[in-house]
Amino acid sequence: MDLIKVAEYIKNGETALGIELGSTRIKAVLVTANCHVVASGSYGWENSLHDGVWTYSLEDVWTGIQTCYGQLAADVQSRYHVPLTRIGTIGVSAMMHGYLAFDREDQLLVPFRTWRNNITGQAAGILTEKFHFNIPQRWSIAHLYQALLNGEEHVSSITYLTTLAGYVHWKLSGSNVLGIGDASGMFPIEEGDGSYRRDLVDIFDGLAEVKAAGIRLENILPRVLRAGVPAGVLTDEGAALLDSTCRLEAGSVMAPPEGDAGTGMVSTNSVRKRTGNISVGTSAFSMNVLDRPLNGVHEDIDIVTTPEGAPVAMVHTNNCSSDINAWAAIFNEFANCAGLQLAPDKLYEILFNQAATAQKDAGDLINYSYLSGENVTRVPQGRPLFVRRPDSHFTLGNFMLAQLYAAFAPLKIGMDTLVREEGIETDVMIAQGGLFKTPVIGQQVLADALNMPITIMDTAGEGGPWGMAVLAVYMKKRQNGQNLADFLDEQVFRHPHSVTCTPNQDGVDGCNTFMTTYKKALPVENLAGKVMAD
Repeated sequence: MDLIKVAEYIKNGETALGIELGSTRIKAVLVTANCHVVASGSYGWENSLHDGVWTYSLEDVWTGIQTCYGQLAADVQSRYHVPLTRIGTIGVSAMMHGYLAFDREDQLLVPFRTWRNNITGQAAGILTEKFHFNIPQRWSIAHLYQALLNGEEHVSSITYLTTLAGYVHWKLSGSNVLGIGDASGMFPIEEGDGSYRRDLVDIFDGLAEVKAAGIRLENILPRVLRAGVPAGVLTDEGAALLDSTCRLEAGSVMAPPEGDAGTGMVSTNSVRKRTGNISVGTSAFSMNVLDRPLNGVHEDIDIVTTPEGAPVAMVHTNNCSSDINAWAAIFNEFANCAGLQLAPDKLYEILFNQAATAQKDAGDLINYSYLSGENVTRVPQGRPLFVRRPDSHFTLGNFMLAQLYAAFAPLKIGMDTLVREEGIETDVMIAQGGLFKTPVIGQQVLADALNMPITIMDTAGEGGPWGMAVLAVYMKKRQNGQNLADFLDEQVFRHPHSVTCTPNQDGVDGCNTFMTTYKKALPVENLAGKVMAD
């Protein structure tokens, strides 16, 4: 890009900022009106387990946001020799679901309960039965009802309930709103008018515990907005929160805050009906945009929405790549002891390429990559576990293939339900995530596991923060009547570059063999959680 032109765009505030708070990294990207990235910043963080609850502190939220914004501003100054003082539009995205409850003094009532917690099984089961609509354990409404069932005193003091993206947006703009995709992970959405389903709100408000607490959902849930609708402006206080140097001016138009699933759909151009995408990281999820309603209610399938409100079948798993990363750290430690210094990308390339030499069933090795409980397989407490028989073929290649199969196994279980029982088909399935940085290997394993072609786009590497910045850019385009899908096709992905891997029958058969033992041995994983209690 022309440095002089970009510098002018930056000086004139003709830019959009996307911020995403992921499970292991907070990242910010600045883009021009044509959605080209001009600067970025990032901050690594981790959740922690306190009193049996996975959480992040709100202090870490702001430390991370200010750090990555500071890096981005320094990147702008270094590349384009102008200070970052004006931004046209801003969007915030974060991990979906969870529980952030505040009182009338804007004080957090209990520590943030993230999507990773498996502590709302009773509430989720009751609500699913009452609503005739699947309510997963990680949804905000399940957390709220479980708190009521537990008799937690703080519930009567709740003034508003939101998600992590909604919280950050509120602090930056003063507006308690949510993008429709993120809101659909709090409570079911009515596709027609884009609001919370009134019939289900009435059922919830009528529950004995809810009435006793004096709660009315419409008073505590954020207002829902579709993509492209302005969601407030950056306030003076918000600008100071974002930029600790206080150079940034207030007044940027704020996009509706979205969940990471929605921004993943945008960054892979998967918002039209019959398109789908898969994001893999600490967790994994597939998003399948529906062209018809599902026939039944499935515990492993959420019904959420695109950022414009179209229904999406979501298969979400609590665990994916964390166990692979832990093993990679061990191999890296060994390499260091041997006097070898390997860059992270090179380390993963070596390990993943060994998987290409493996037997297709991973040599009868079994792995469970559960750092936390896994809803799909009904495992309440996660214990990473590697198991083999004495006569299993214990090679590095087989070990790494078992790791990859295990990372995708819960996702496969959920996707098999969607494809085999519901007959849902997608015209394209696009994947993104760090596991695919090493070319072909992870992509081919996923194609074999799901028995469907998997496409990787070059833009998918930009990830959720870029998708959120694209949604911030889209606000101006929507005012001209352009829908999100057309905007993405015509102005963001006009010249896509991608690579597609199709299933290999030997790999499909091998993965199915692995999965047969994986399912049979699940009682071992459950027992590990009981014996090795917190």
